[in-house]
Amino acid sequence: MAHKVLISAPYMQPEVDRFRPVFDEYGIEVFVPQVEERLEEEELLEWIEDIDGVICGDDRFTERVLDAAPNLEVIAKWGTGIDSIDQEACRERGVAVCNTPDAFSEPVADTVLGYILCFARNLPWMDKAMKDGVWKKIDGFALREATLGVVGVGDVGKTVVQRAEAFGMRVLGNDRVDLPSTFLQTHEVEMVDKPTLFRESDFVSLNTDLNETSRHLVDAQVLSQMKDDAILINASRGPVVDEEALVEALRAGEIRGAALDVFEREPLPEDSPLRSMDNVMLAPHNANSSPEAWEFVHRNTVQNLLRELVGEAPDHDHLQSMT
Repeated sequence: MAHKVLISAPYMQPEVDRFRPVFDEYGIEVFVPQVEERLEEEELLEWIEDIDGVICGDDRFTERVLDAAPNLEVIAKWGTGIDSIDQEACRERGVAVCNTPDAFSEPVADTVLGYILCFARNLPWMDKAMKDGVWKKIDGFALREATLGVVGVGDVGKTVVQRAEAFGMRVLGNDRVDLPSTFLQTHEVEMVDKPTLFRESDFVSLNTDLNETSRHLVDAQVLSQMKDDAILINASRGPVVDEEALVEALRAGEIRGAALDVFEREPLPEDSPLRSMDNVMLAPHNANSSPEAWEFVHRNTVQNLLRELVGEAPDHDHLQSMT
């Protein structure tokens, strides 16, 4: 009997036909719903009733969705973050949850450093002025003159630290778990408490996952502690930042600017004040962009699905030969 698999991950959907020989070999019938960014609870309920496995993005797998899916055996997340999945409810129902750890550390860290360089050197604003016919020199500074605070020194955070070191930045770090001594001995990152990090940093990069301690980690109180010329960069999860408080802080000049790849609501609503702010750089949750990383995640996600659903999976080379 064929296994029924829902593929709702937006990055995976364009690759379904390429992987169809793999699905056919293992007796998998594929269903591909229309997805803009993610499926919310009500949308999942329309599809999930007789589904055995899912390759998902940031879809909202709530307890209600899981109760409506008696056949569900595995949720294979395309990517790393699984905060949109009720993991405790999955454990109680015997639903396996798989992901690809450390999938996008390099492209996300590159994005963070790109934002830092843009604000330090004022590149977007000089470009705009030139195209508006204005010849104006805007002051910038070298990165070795700045302090970077990294909140969440996990896989992505460590990669950000390594890139910042190459530019000679002073780096402060904060994490809720102790870092390996080998990393601290090898890299010049000073681990400090959050108040110190936010108070002393010229740039703050949020690289934490979304958990019980990080939701609205950056709120009005934290923003008021930051330097008035500081830049906040969020390439982690949208709800880590209280967006309403951020908008007010930007309007009041409590911080100089922000760079956001993720948002509390995605896609970012058209009426969001952030869209019209000249001191904010925005991107559509795209910091993971990397052909090599995407291909690795495609294959690893299919492997995760097959291992849990049929008990075996071809290795990466065999997958490549089949697609």
